[in-house]
Amino acid sequence: MTAEFAVALPAIALVLAACLASVQLVAEQVRLTDAAADAARALGRGETEAVAAAIADRITGGAALAVSAEAPFVCVTLSSAGDGFLAAIELRAESCAVSGGL
Repeated sequence: MTAEFAVALPAIALVLAACLASVQLVAEQVRLTDAAADAARALGRGETEAVAAAIADRITGGAALAVSAEAPFVCVTLSSAGDGFLAAIELRAESCAVSGGL
């Protein structure tokens, strides 16, 4: 092993950790988006906010849920902090559905 490689190894490990954390962050964002859509559809069908929160919690594992309604739409916003190395980043997803829709 050369001295140059030994000096560069910590930087390579840091870049690899940042890349892996970014992939994890993107996966969490996709889960938030899917959960927001599912929760909005449930509210649009006439389910209670507790049912929508349970759907979102099952998919995301504890994201904060906010509901807003402007006729004829009902919108759900989910927010969650990132995990691990990028925990300071807040993730947010919003989805809307037509109220009374099937």
